[in-house]
Order: sequence, then structure tokens, then C-alpha cells
Amino acid sequence: MGLLKGKKALVTGIANEKSIAYGIAKALNREGAQLAFTYPNDKIRKRVEEIAQELGAELVIRCDVSYDEDINELAEVLKRNWESLDIFIHSIAYAPKEEFKGGVIDTSREGFKIAMDISVYSLIALTKSLLPLMEGRNGSVITLSYYGAEKVVPHYNVMGIAKAALESTVRYLAYDLAKHGHRINAISAGPIRTLAAYSITGFHLLMEHTVRVNPFRKAITIEEVGDTAVFLCSDWARAITGEVIHVDYGYHIMGVMDREEDVKK
Repeated sequence: MGLLKGKKALVTGIANEKSIAYGIAKALNREGAQLAFTYPNDKIRKRVEEIAQELGAELVIRCDVSYDEDINELAEVLKRNWESLDIFIHSIAYAPKEEFKGGVIDTSREGFKIAMDISVYSLIALTKSLLPLMEGRNGSVITLSYYGAEKVVPHYNVMGIAKAALESTVRYLAYDLAKHGHRINAISAGPIRTLAAYSITGFHLLMEHTVRVNPFRKAITIEEVGDTAVFLCSDWARAITGEVIHVDYGYHIMGVMDREEDVKK
């Protein structure tokens, strides 16, 4: 029996088979969860529908989180088809491409507003809208963060600020959701070659640095993030809420490199 057999999970933020959300969806499916997916626009729709077919998901729902109408409609569609929800995966983040050029000092007012709205407020808005569906289900919400929320990662810019706000939001929502019997946590994954990652200037150098520095000298995979998500969504993690779980092979614990060959580089 799978750890999540009988549970219903909504997964947002899949762009293609390299997405972290795809790795999570595969792991949830493997453990018996019934899946539903969202897509933000027609450009992404076909790819999400193909993944839904692969994983046996019948519900693929349009939801542009910048519109409250879409968020409310998403909840209505789920209510009509499922009546309840156990798991919500929030893997949504966006800032205009030009905001990753230069430094934070070059951030535009509009770019800042967009990054915070899509990357942070969407978690609050979606969770509130989906809350009635989770009543009595001991639900689990998971969002995706990154180390740039804690330390400066050059060129990550306004998204680092947004991820810091996202992690704070997780803590405040954890307090609110506990009153309803639900949990929320964030996974801070190491850099992964996703479609969104390539918006960041010098991303390939960031990947190389992370692999050199982490104690295991390995790159993170979407499957490893998916396995962590399964744990957090399962009853095994029933006492864990408001946490930011690092899945980065220990990169975040390192202060300096201790291998002579690395120092020479």
C-alpha cells in the first residue's frame, strides 16, 4: 500500500518533465495519490495535459493565479469533481526576465509587484480558496523555496526577496492552518535545471559551484525533491509544520570549502 493511497492532491506549477512539480507529482502518484493539475495559459496546456495522461490524472484545470476569478473557479471545479482535497502542492514563482539582470538595486516597481503577487500572494489566495475542500482531512500544503531566500545569490535578485517572504508566509499560514488541523511546509531545493532556472544569469556556474561545495558533491534531482514531498504529505510527518526543509545534499550547512583542490579553483 502506498503512503498516500486514498488521498487527493492538487499539483500546480508543472511546465514540462523537468519541472520540480513534475518530480513531486510522479512521487505522489507512485504512492497512490489521485492527482489534479493546473496550467496558467494555453501555451503550457498541452504539455500539462500530456503529463496528466501519463500519470492517470483526469482533472487539468486552467488557473492564472493573478486573477481571483481563476482561483475561485479552480476551487469550484475541484468541489464538483472531488468534493474534498488532502494535498496542495504550490510550485508557482515568477518575475519578469529583465529583473534577473543587473542587481536588486535595478528592480523595477512593477517587477517587484509581479514577483510578490505571483510567487507569494498566490500561496495565500490558493490556500484560502481550497481550505473548505480540506475540512476534516488533516491536509498538507507544500511550497517550493530556494537558498536565495537566506543568502545572497547573485542575479537571483527580486526572486530571493520573494522567496524570503514566501518562507515567512509558510510560518504564518502554519499558525492559521493548525486551527483547521492542516499543515504547511516549504522545501528548499538545491538548484535544478528547470525551465525557469535558465532565466537566471550564470545559472550553469551556480550549478557547478553547488555541486563542488555540498558534502556529497552531487546535483539534486526532481525525484529526490519528490520523495521529500511524499514524506511531508504523509502521516509520518503529522507533527511537522511551518518548516523549511532543505533538499540540497547539505549545501546550506557549508561555510567554506575544506578540500584543497577546491580552494585552488
